[in-house]
Amino acid sequence: MFLLDTNVVSELRKVRAGRADPNVARWAEQVEAETLFLSAITVMELDVGVMRIERRDPAQGSVLRNWLENYVLPEFSKRVLSVDLAVARRCAHLHVPDPGPERDTLIAATGLIHGMTVVTRNTDDFRHSGVPLLDPWKARPDCNRGKHHAIIPWV
Repeated sequence: MFLLDTNVVSELRKVRAGRADPNVARWAEQVEAETLFLSAITVMELDVGVMRIERRDPAQGSVLRNWLENYVLPEFSKRVLSVDLAVARRCAHLHVPDPGPERDTLIAATGLIHGMTVVTRNTDDFRHSGVPLLDPWKARPDCNRGKHHAIIPWV
């Protein structure tokens, strides 16, 4: 089970257009969509990013809003993990003695509570937490021992 960081979701958007990093694209082709989850924090970060682009470039913002509302959110409708009491408490423990960025720490805590691997390009931001990490930009795609699955529907 994988918990996707915002940078991974953004990169996966580029797959269909052939602009994604080849390692990320290969990784995405080898994982079952049902094993991919988002944190509510990642959804918030995606929404903030779309809103910022909507303000400065309405045309591009409209494209990204459509992608988020009509592809990402429906695809993950049953696979968005909330920040609940257990996640909040684990996050608190991760902040002592060394506080980290709130959002990344909440994502790490979500991964730890749910027994998931956090998939991110920014592994240094999560390393302190002890959550299992995977950087698909560097990963050797052998997730399912050569099985090939249909690419994630929303990319």
